[in-house]
Amino acid sequence: MSKPTFPIEVHGSAKQPLGMSPAAFLRDYWQQRPLLVRQAFPHFQCPTTPDDLAGLALEETALSRLVHYDRANNHWQIETGPFAEERFADLPKRDWTLLVQDVDKWDADVAALYPAFSFLPRWRFDDIMISYAVPGGSVGAHVDNYDVFLIQGMGERNWKIDVKPNPPLGFLPDVALKLLQTFDPSHDWILQPGDMLYLPPGVPHHGIGVTECLTISVGLRAPSSAELIGDLADQLCPDLPDELRYVDPGLAVSKHAGEIDAASIQRLRTALSPLLSMDDAALQRWFGGFVTRYRAAVSPTPPPKLPSRQQMARKLDEGASAIPHPYARRAWTRVGRAADLHSCGDTYRISLKAAHLFCAERGIDASAWAQLSASDREVLLNLLEAGHFLLQPARKGRR
Repeated sequence: MSKPTFPIEVHGSAKQPLGMSPAAFLRDYWQQRPLLVRQAFPHFQCPTTPDDLAGLALEETALSRLVHYDRANNHWQIETGPFAEERFADLPKRDWTLLVQDVDKWDADVAALYPAFSFLPRWRFDDIMISYAVPGGSVGAHVDNYDVFLIQGMGERNWKIDVKPNPPLGFLPDVALKLLQTFDPSHDWILQPGDMLYLPPGVPHHGIGVTECLTISVGLRAPSSAELIGDLADQLCPDLPDELRYVDPGLAVSKHAGEIDAASIQRLRTALSPLLSMDDAALQRWFGGFVTRYRAAVSPTPPPKLPSRQQMARKLDEGASAIPHPYARRAWTRVGRAADLHSCGDTYRISLKAAHLFCAERGIDASAWAQLSASDREVLLNLLEAGHFLLQPARKGRR
């Protein structure tokens, strides 16, 4: 029986941005193979402009980079922001690109792209990065270790990828960008506004501006095993008593003094048992805290003049809303008939009904507030005090 074949290029529509059902995409493409979706977003209106992006790159707290390729000397140069406004006036007409990360935290119109990917867990998303390129602008051929959806927002970009088995992954020396030493593309496309290219981790690719263009990168970074184990150990160690250690009562006479024998390894497993035998409840509580602070560029803080809890409750009663801070990452885990809400590394016990509301992008409006239990209301006030949620005044004419 022959293996099924999967097209690498499909056509999308307003009803099916992936050119197929989300279930089919997850089954046949997710973390397995690339997919180009022509007109995933028909009549796409780019949510930002090159001037908006350049203005953001001037901000002290924005994460921005400028990559320039010197063709004459075959040399790549990278600069990190914030940039002075005059820097953009000095740039040539070709061969450079500006990249700004976390644009979704600054621009609500950019963040509004997330619902198109609601078939994936929200806590898996890292950020939306946007790159502006002039003709020839690029960051070079490279490979990423995360999933990304590349939406063409404006202009045209040439994307080349290599899906051949075992592609060469050696890097060029002395290049901060970790560019591939050898890149032999198997596919070559020009993307138009509304087209979308999905790339799973490990696929070599190279995007080059054909015209002045904007590309929107919706990235889903996953922690490495080293990051997971390191954080878990850091969380466990302070709570472990010093008396809990490697022990070897009933030790037999050693036949070879230098040998670490099988019995020693078994005793080592016992010493490591707090790490190796965590139950699901403890593991999900730790992971919820870890993943909601993972790669956080900014820690949300409350506004300088925060009303009292009583004042905030009254404002919510009168029609105000509690909206998530743009940098507040949230997720929840089920605990019997209740839930643990994880927000920016902190954990709060709430009802299952509230869990969905607290993790919704729109936040908690007056009608949702009215339905919350007293304990869930206390948690929301805690989140407002921590700055994870922000109080939005009631619209005029509404209660």
